[in-house]
Amino acid sequence: MNINMTLIGQSITFAIFVWFCMKYVWPPIIGALEARKKQIADGLAAGDRGKHELELAAKRASETMLEAKLKAVEIIAQAEKRAIQVIEEAKNDAKAEGDRMIAAARAEIEQESHRARESLRGEVAALVVAGAGKVLRREVDAKAHADLLEVIKNEL
Repeated sequence: MNINMTLIGQSITFAIFVWFCMKYVWPPIIGALEARKKQIADGLAAGDRGKHELELAAKRASETMLEAKLKAVEIIAQAEKRAIQVIEEAKNDAKAEGDRMIAAARAEIEQESHRARESLRGEVAALVVAGAGKVLRREVDAKAHADLLEVIKNEL
C-alpha cells in the first residue's frame, strides 16, 4: 500500500464527509442558529418596547397622581367652604331661635306682670272694702257696690 493511495482515499472520504455535512448537517445547524439569533433579537426588541412602555406608564401614573392630588385639594377646599356655610347657617338659626325665645320670654313676663297687677288690684279692692267697712262700722256689700269697686280698681 502506498501512502499516496491512502492519502487520496482519505481526501476523497473527507470530501464526501464535507459534502454530506454541507448538504444534510450544516443547514439545520445554521437554521437553528438563525432562529436563535432572531429569537434573541426579538427578545431584545421586546425588552426595549417594555422599557419604553414602562416609562410611559410611569409618566401616566405620575400625571394621574398629580390630577388626583389636585382633585383632592379641590374637594377639601369645597368641604371647608361648605363647613363654613353650615357653621354660618347654624349661627343664624341659633340667633333667630334665641331672638324668638327672648321674645316669647318677654311676652310671658308681660303676661305674668299683667296677671300680677290684676291680682293686686283685686286684693287692694278687697282691702279697701274691708277697711271702709271697719271705718264705717258696718258691712259694705261688695255686690251692691261693684261699680264703685270697679272704678277703684281701674284707678289703681
